Amino acid sequence: MTGVLRGVRVVELASWTYVPSAGAALADWGADVIKVEDVKAGDPGRALVIGGFTKENARAHIDFILEIGNRGKRSIAIDIKSETGREFFGRLLATADVFLTNWLPAPLERARLTVEAIRSFNPSIIIARGTGTGVRGPDRDKGGFDAATYLSRGGVSYTMTPFGTETPAVQGPGFGDLQGGITLAGGVCAALFHRERTGEPSIVDSSLLAQAMWTIAPSISVADLFDIDGIPGAPPGLAINPLVNRYKTRDGRWLQMVFLQPDRYWAGFCERIGLPELATDERFVPSSNLIANAAEACALVGDRLASEDLDHWRKVLADEPGVWAALATPKETLNDPQVKPNGYVVPNVDDQGNEYQIVAAPVQFNETPPAAARAPEHGQHTEEILLELDLDWDDISAAKDSGAIL
Repeated sequence: MTGVLRGVRVVELASWTYVPSAGAALADWGADVIKVEDVKAGDPGRALVIGGFTKENARAHIDFILEIGNRGKRSIAIDIKSETGREFFGRLLATADVFLTNWLPAPLERARLTVEAIRSFNPSIIIARGTGTGVRGPDRDKGGFDAATYLSRGGVSYTMTPFGTETPAVQGPGFGDLQGGITLAGGVCAALFHRERTGEPSIVDSSLLAQAMWTIAPSISVADLFDIDGIPGAPPGLAINPLVNRYKTRDGRWLQMVFLQPDRYWAGFCERIGLPELATDERFVPSSNLIANAAEACALVGDRLASEDLDHWRKVLADEPGVWAALATPKETLNDPQVKPNGYVVPNVDDQGNEYQIVAAPVQFNETPPAAARAPEHGQHTEEILLELDLDWDDISAAKDSGAIL
């Protein structure tokens, strides 16, 4: 691994998936990420069960959500509200380049972790905060999760739901969290660059609401410019441009085409799918006519594609110069022929020697994927990290006895 962030230390005080996933990306890129957890149960995400899928009934015995958001980190368990714990935490911050947190403004204030307090431990530290809706405004101290704050409040579900569909679009676990996390990690890197150039530390802020708005920015612009509720998804089989559309195959699968230049692709596509007569049909040529008669073209193309299975169309369209893809299942994506050559998943091994794969952060440096790494156990590195802070065993033992550390 190239480790472009080697030598950077990140102290993370965060839980669940959104902000921890930013820490996981920074760890993938070489940073020493120290996850600070309480002395009782640690990150509550350690107890999260997704859809009944537990590590006990998996092929490899891992907590996959925890692994995705925490691989490659070290864990220290400290009671930062105790005087000893606060002292240790301050010493840790003094060694760090970045303080990464998802604590809201009021809890940070109660814990005496305001910007001024943090900077009293380390004047040059970068402070990175990921929240539900932002650190200002009436809801600054309301929590957020991606299904409510990103998908719902952020307008993403509306934008993804086709016209006429009664059930709104849903998401898988961590859908908005992981997008938000990689954005926050990028903000941290920009702040590190700025400090390197100017010596000035920054405060970096992002939120699930901001991430959602960026995701659907064109729809929000439409809402503003045309005073309507944005652009909900078009119903299957109908589009302004029939070559930018989704069509169902005979076996119930779907093809998504994105041919943005219909005059360039229409004739060849029609010939490939067995409708050569449409290539010169005046109803659909040139593209202005195709768009004017989009409903009719969509129906003809849709009927043809519905007459064969997906595997047939994969072969027929193998040499199609326009961009298209079948709607893949997660298992199909895992086995996509581009995944392994590009290192998009990292092979790993659980405690029993069972192999499994975990998705890597979506940015690489020097064509090098990250090394295999596990999420830490709760407080796994407490003693190791405290020794690095020049505390002796007597200090560590006394802190354990007092309950300040695990």
